[in-house]
Parts: sequence; structure tokens; C-alpha cells
Amino acid sequence: MDFLPLEISTYSENHTSAESDLLSQISRDTHAKVMMPRMLSGHLQGRALSMISHMIKPQRILEIGTYTGYSAICLAEGLQKNGKLITIDINEELENRVLAYIEKAGFKNTIELRIGNALDLIPKLEDEFDLVFIDADKENYLKYYFKVFDKVKKNGYIIADNVLWSGKVVNPKPDKDTRAILEFNSFVHNDRRVENLLMPIRDGLMILRKLV
Repeated sequence: MDFLPLEISTYSENHTSAESDLLSQISRDTHAKVMMPRMLSGHLQGRALSMISHMIKPQRILEIGTYTGYSAICLAEGLQKNGKLITIDINEELENRVLAYIEKAGFKNTIELRIGNALDLIPKLEDEFDLVFIDADKENYLKYYFKVFDKVKKNGYIIADNVLWSGKVVNPKPDKDTRAILEFNSFVHNDRRVENLLMPIRDGLMILRKLV
């Protein structure tokens, strides 16, 4: 995930607004107690997601892939008053941990955690979303995109994480997950229903604005 020299990454974080004490705790706990802590958004990306959410001022957010709740809390910071964020994850083992963090963040009535397969749960959602954040299993990225597209408002946004996949997207012999990311990146880049911006923040954020 590290594309920039360490000194530049450190300088960028040192000149970015600090994460809250709770977010710092979530990061520490995740690295100490949860498998695959690299899945955590972390300080710089978390502040980027919060900033984007504050700029959009969404009323409804959908997150696909909760992990330990760090990114959900960051995104919820920019919600309008009485806004709502639905976050979906398949890992029920982390449910109690995530719910505890959400309550500590003061978002108990704002963030709704749903446990299950997102491909099954998304079609049942009746909300129309201003912002969707995709950060789950890479092989299903395009399926998630197709499932959520009609649920996103015109001029709404879709953000997909890990679209540079630790730099493997430029590897001449991509593995299965990398091929899925390449397919997703190619499709959305050529989808005339959206405009797109790939930002090399952390592991890559694809930011899409729905035009139709």
C-alpha cells in the first residue's frame, strides 16, 4: 500500500488534522487484536473520507464492508442532521466490537450495522443514497457497483477503496483479485453514466459522480 516515500507519507499525516482519540483507539485495537489490520482505513484516508463527506453533506450513506467501523465513523462525521449511514459486513464476529465503537462515537442512532452478504442485502434497501463507499471483497466490486447504482441519487457519489491494490494493478501478471480490480477500474472509467477520479491516497480511491 505504500506508494510514496515514508518521509512524504509521514509529512502528509503530520500536516493533516489529527484523528479523534476514539479513532486512534480503534486503530490500536485493530492492529493488536484483529486479523488483517491493513484493511483499516487509517488516519490519512479516514480524514479524506471525513472531508469528502463534509463537502457532500449527505443525508444517506451506504458502506459495503465495515471491518472494525473506522471508516463508517469517519463518513458519518459529515452527515446532515438526522442523517443515516447503513454499513454492511459479513463478519458477525466483529459485530459487538463495532457496535461498541459506534456507541462511543455518539452515532448509536445514526449508524446502522447490518450483518450478512451485501449482494443479498442491498436489493432489500429502500433508501436512496447520496454516497456509497465500497470496501469489501475485491472479486465482487463490479457486482456491488451494479447493485447500488440505481440506488444512488443523480449527482451522488460512489467511492471504491483499494483500486491500486498495493500497486499490483500495473503488474504484467495480475492475480485473481488484481484482475477483478482491473476489470472494475476499466468498466467505471468507461461508464458514461459517471465521471471518475482515481486518487492515489493510501491504496487508491476511485471517486465517481453519477451523472444520470
